[in-house]
Amino acid sequence: MNLFLLKLFLFFLFTFNVFGTPIEVITIGQNSVIELKTLMHRNQVYCSTDDISRILKCRLYHSEKRGKTVLYIENRRVKVSAQSTFVLVDDRVYQIPFPSISKTTDIYLPASGFFNILKSSVFPGLNYDSKKQILEVNIKGFNINRVEIDEKANGTILYIKTRKEFPEGHVSAFKHKNGWFYVTVKGGIIDSEKVENTYTRGNVRKVTADQLSESAQLAFKLGSNIEGHELYQTDNPSEIVITLRAPIENNSYIKSMKNRWFLDTIVLDAGHGGKDGGTQGKRGTKEKDITLDIAKRLGSLIEKNSRIKTIYTREEDVFIPLKKRTQMANEKNGKLFISIHVNANPNKKVRGFETYLLRPGKTDDAIAVASRENSVINLEENKTNFYDKLEGSNLIMATMAQSMYMKESEDLAALIQEEIGKKVSSKNRGVKQAGFYVLVGAIMPNVLVEVGYLSNKHEEKLLRKGSYRQNIAEGIYQAVIKFKQSKEEILAKG
Repeated sequence: MNLFLLKLFLFFLFTFNVFGTPIEVITIGQNSVIELKTLMHRNQVYCSTDDISRILKCRLYHSEKRGKTVLYIENRRVKVSAQSTFVLVDDRVYQIPFPSISKTTDIYLPASGFFNILKSSVFPGLNYDSKKQILEVNIKGFNINRVEIDEKANGTILYIKTRKEFPEGHVSAFKHKNGWFYVTVKGGIIDSEKVENTYTRGNVRKVTADQLSESAQLAFKLGSNIEGHELYQTDNPSEIVITLRAPIENNSYIKSMKNRWFLDTIVLDAGHGGKDGGTQGKRGTKEKDITLDIAKRLGSLIEKNSRIKTIYTREEDVFIPLKKRTQMANEKNGKLFISIHVNANPNKKVRGFETYLLRPGKTDDAIAVASRENSVINLEENKTNFYDKLEGSNLIMATMAQSMYMKESEDLAALIQEEIGKKVSSKNRGVKQAGFYVLVGAIMPNVLVEVGYLSNKHEEKLLRKGSYRQNIAEGIYQAVIKFKQSKEEILAKG
């Protein structure tokens, strides 16, 4: 009798539907937690299509007569039928491990199987933990979709594909001593599955991804050490680009090039000239005249006090296309390239001197400066599509191509700021970066110096004085000499 009752109980337990433990639903980005009711059927957790549509905020269509339900998710049509193991996503057929069940006008589906189908086909923002009965829902959708890796002779480039542009300071990266390179994106929602299936190449051996509470973190296992890294964010399409510079020792060609480096020739580029006057002060002071005078003063100091040969991109008031300036530097076997300019700003109070490196600009001010200096291409007679390609990822690629001298350029820029600061009382605005076309292609350490602001009344007055321009020239000269000594000492030891 007892055995009969037990069998009867088990029959009813596994045949008829009883309410099960609710699924805890966590909606990422909204910090909301709700419960999803469940039914137990044949020892499996089932969820209703009505509840699923409510949680995913999607449109639902029921046909009680036909025993069918359609969910419209992410512009996709998901069709299910009562007492069926098949799920139709648009025209593709998927199968769940247990048949659906109908209850009045609703259809219930096995939670684990159905959520897996949704995740793989139409809604990647779903993560269901059947053991903990937790369903994570990313209503917003992922804003970090995938990663691409490109191998170059002088390093590796990481392309983190995004659906938005993250604000300055929301992306950070660092190399850990454990051999992993970490990238953290504040506000990032990452498709971990796709990212971790990234095809690895170059210096990257493995990619992992974690969704933190308010950030996404990507980790790249490196096969060898890196000399340094640069981080950029581009748009159209949105992507975060990170360049990983390989140590010189890892590339015999780069190593041989660097070992032959000896500062015997410097190329001085006086910005603008001829029909391109550059910026102009309120008193009529033209940038092209200031830059040429400083370049000649600097060249005279170098030739009189060192054994360094000086090459000028222009020695008089003539127009020289931007591309031709670095071309000239390479043809003359230049070992340093310094481009001299004078700045301007709508805010007349802004003053000071700053030195730029060739990299995509990170601030609005830097981008504006580069845009003004680059506008000279509109005056070139035989324009090509060369400049059209120097945007976004292409500019990063150009930067990467010159990365063998990136550290040297950084050191030179720092010295120039330090030494000019000793000679003049104007504001030291530091080392910055922007996409200056005039620096593209220079296969040597290269910088662009903005010696002051002609838009500032006081600074224009100073720049009109020969003594002030001489002080600037002497500052740059001292920086060049100190740079030469430091680098040749390193080479001598090596």
